[in-house]
Amino acid sequence: MTHDVEKRFDRPDTFREAATYVGVVVVIAGLVFAAWALTARDSVIAASLVPAILMAGGIGAFVKTYRVWKVEGAWPAWQGAGWFLLTLMLLCLAIPGAAMMAG
Repeated sequence: MTHDVEKRFDRPDTFREAATYVGVVVVIAGLVFAAWALTARDSVIAASLVPAILMAGGIGAFVKTYRVWKVEGAWPAWQGAGWFLLTLMLLCLAIPGAAMMAG
């Protein structure tokens, strides 16, 4: 029987893959944010894309967490990636609020 705190979870390749995934999602959300900030500051729909991208990325990370867990791999890095993206999504919910106030 294995436990969740075993050393088998220390896999640098898995962490690197999850960190790269987070980086790509954050860059895409950042590009959408820049496009919104420079062009359509009063568009709530364009502003809502930023948290939507982060939420989709977080859900994707949790799906990957489940798949890696199912094959008994090192899943904690993917779970951390999912929680990070969902937390960032909560912070970015202020962006659509700013768009509503601008309009």
